[in-house]
Amino acid sequence: MESRNIRLAVIPGDGIGAEVVAEGLKVLEAVGTKIEPTHYDLGAARYHRTGETLPDAVMDELRGYDAILLGAVGDPSVPPGILERDLLLKLRFAFDHYVNLRPVKLFPGVPTALADTPAENIDMIVVREGTEGLYAGTGGIMRRGTPHEIATQESLNTAHGVERVVRYAFQKAQSRPRKKLTLVHK
Repeated sequence: MESRNIRLAVIPGDGIGAEVVAEGLKVLEAVGTKIEPTHYDLGAARYHRTGETLPDAVMDELRGYDAILLGAVGDPSVPPGILERDLLLKLRFAFDHYVNLRPVKLFPGVPTALADTPAENIDMIVVREGTEGLYAGTGGIMRRGTPHEIATQESLNTAHGVERVVRYAFQKAQSRPRKKLTLVHK
């Protein structure tokens, strides 16, 4: 049975994001992954050119892909929160991308700041919830511009949101050799 190509939307992002995505595409090619990449101009450069981050028409197109390869977004020339909220979080919420996986693995022969630590001792996966908590975007600023200015930020978590990310983390832990799970909260 012949496998079909993966329709991949590629969003290089900003700064080092574009470099990492370019190398990631090379890796996919090297391991023989059959992809049909389509590149999208989304990020700081587009925002400066057009004032847009992620137009609805582009969002509708992205829904038709099998996967999205997204590089790091953010640029000091864009006011804080614009690209993060209107591009990154918009994608997360639209696709209900509630799990952020962050593997941490030390390979033999790679220098590390951890003296006398065997490479096999550093192999973990951080599972982080990506659509609730501080990402809910609640809070604000009161008495702006006065000596009594107050900034608030609330972390909103639903039982559903917590249950599904914790369940995912437990299942991931069970699939690994050590089967160990540690809960860390900000």
